Amino acid sequence: MNVYCGIDWAEGHHDIAVVDAEGNLLASRRIGDDLAGLDKLCTLLAEHSDPDLEPVPIAIETPRGLFVSSVRDRGFPVYAINPLSAARYRDRHSVSRKKSDAQDAAVLANILRTDSHAHRRMAEDSALVRAISVLARAQQDAVWKRQNLSNEIRSLLREYYPSALIAFPKGKLLQSAEASRILRAAPTPARALRLGIPRITQLLRNAGRTRYLEREATRLHRVLHSNTLQMPEAVEQAYGTQLIAMFSEMDAAREAVDDLTRRTEELFLRHADAPIITSMPGLANTTGARILAEMGDDPDRFASASSLKAYSGAAPVTRASGKSHAVTARRVKNNRLAAAGYVWAFSALTASPGARAHYDRRKEQGDTHTAAQRNLFNRLLGCLHYCLQNRVSYSEPAAFTTTSKAIS
Repeated sequence: MNVYCGIDWAEGHHDIAVVDAEGNLLASRRIGDDLAGLDKLCTLLAEHSDPDLEPVPIAIETPRGLFVSSVRDRGFPVYAINPLSAARYRDRHSVSRKKSDAQDAAVLANILRTDSHAHRRMAEDSALVRAISVLARAQQDAVWKRQNLSNEIRSLLREYYPSALIAFPKGKLLQSAEASRILRAAPTPARALRLGIPRITQLLRNAGRTRYLEREATRLHRVLHSNTLQMPEAVEQAYGTQLIAMFSEMDAAREAVDDLTRRTEELFLRHADAPIITSMPGLANTTGARILAEMGDDPDRFASASSLKAYSGAAPVTRASGKSHAVTARRVKNNRLAAAGYVWAFSALTASPGARAHYDRRKEQGDTHTAAQRNLFNRLLGCLHYCLQNRVSYSEPAAFTTTSKAIS
């Protein structure tokens, strides 16, 4: 007898429902979010399933967490159902809008019973790629946090310290150890006037700079000693105190990015797919680790390259009804993979003549920069899917045949 299980999860407990192929409720339980609860779930499913058949499929509204990972380790196929989809299915069973945890668990079980073909089973990724995913996402979050801190520091400097923005005009410069050393020593325009060239030179050397020390120290001295508008002394000192605190966060964020990048790359290089991924133009270890983390290494996860492109947001969405026909960018996607893909496509412009020609051709056809980048990402993603499926490295002549013939 085929049975299906739905789990309505919560922080401290989970509601379970088991239904048969006809939709009859076989069991309903509440279990704890612990090992005892997991054992109860396994016992319950064993009582209502046939050991000669495939393990009972389980539907739950989250793809992550210790409980979900433990259920998967026990051999059960898990389907992560979008909460919005589950809400729409709930309306099929009741128009009164009543709701309970037990009812939600039954709705999830019935989703698998009626429409399991329309939902994707969670990939059977290796432990190594799951570890890479943890570190790659943490590294990506750290980079985003560092950028947010840079934007906040820039906004703060605009309030009272315009010469600092002239000294470090770009966001990446504000993220540097040099900016931290200089502006922590001179957090206000008044303090900056006390810095001489020898002191600035020493600060740059302490920050790790080895080239053009005197020239850079002279430039910073000239900029920081320029006449600018100033706040009242008490207000300026308060801003300076805030700036020092923000640079303490920036130093920690920069150190976290460096450490996570190193550890992510070390783990990525241990994976069998790493040589194939890094053979792609524009993909180095860090971006390659992000791509692998979101794609996974389950060869059956994506039925085709089109599925992968849709998952990443590289493939457009067509909306056609009557005389209306529109092709738009895909909004529902894996945002981390899309972000990594944008960086990948941008780097490929200088690493691959074929990628550059493809981008230029899309621009000539009227695409914006972002649209052309997304289309190039779509093309490169198809190439990567082929290479991984066939266990071959990237080949420029095979990927961009027309361009390669024109160059030769």
